[in-house]
Amino acid sequence: MSFKKMFQFLRELDKNNHKEWMDEHRQEYHEVRDFYIQWLNELDIKLAAIDPGYSPTTGKQAINRINNNLLFHPNKPVYKDHFGAGLDKEKGKGDFYIHIGINESFVTGGLYRPKKEMLDSIRAAIDYNGEEFKKILNKRSFKESFGGLMEEEKLKTAPKGFSKDHKHIDLLRNKTFAVMHSLTQKEILEDDFQQKLIHIYKEMLPFRNYLNKAVSV
Repeated sequence: MSFKKMFQFLRELDKNNHKEWMDEHRQEYHEVRDFYIQWLNELDIKLAAIDPGYSPTTGKQAINRINNNLLFHPNKPVYKDHFGAGLDKEKGKGDFYIHIGINESFVTGGLYRPKKEMLDSIRAAIDYNGEEFKKILNKRSFKESFGGLMEEEKLKTAPKGFSKDHKHIDLLRNKTFAVMHSLTQKEILEDDFQQKLIHIYKEMLPFRNYLNKAVSV
């Protein structure tokens, strides 16, 4: 089994996105899923070895369901066009999410549209020591890997309790604090793909540590 088989399965599923087809190909689905779980188990061990603060997350704990939640999104297809998994999972903190699909693949981390209490904590951390955060964001290798914060909805003015002239107002107006690194199918199929993800994890780690510290204080 391989990522090549995973892509083949996802392409066929995309063309036959209904329960009847999935039932007929259930064994193939489980073979692909089991391969990915085992691959995630291996990555989990390697990440734990390089990060003392890592929260061990087995492949079964990491992998997301392939079914879309039709209760909240009734217009979506029955099945997703990707396999998603979140490693380094710990309640109240952002994980290291891997998204492998036929239409897009990427790695992301941080906090996507956090709830008000967490958002307030992040803004308080930036107010107290935004220079450290900017140093992380402006590091050359970080910018080469992620560009910058994900472009999401921002406040049009300063958050409540902050001056519009605050020296870190460009960061304080954000509602999402996450970064993303896009992956090509070619990269995923290469033998050193796991090592590439480890490199991305290391590059993202100071960013995630800053946010996790902010929301855990």
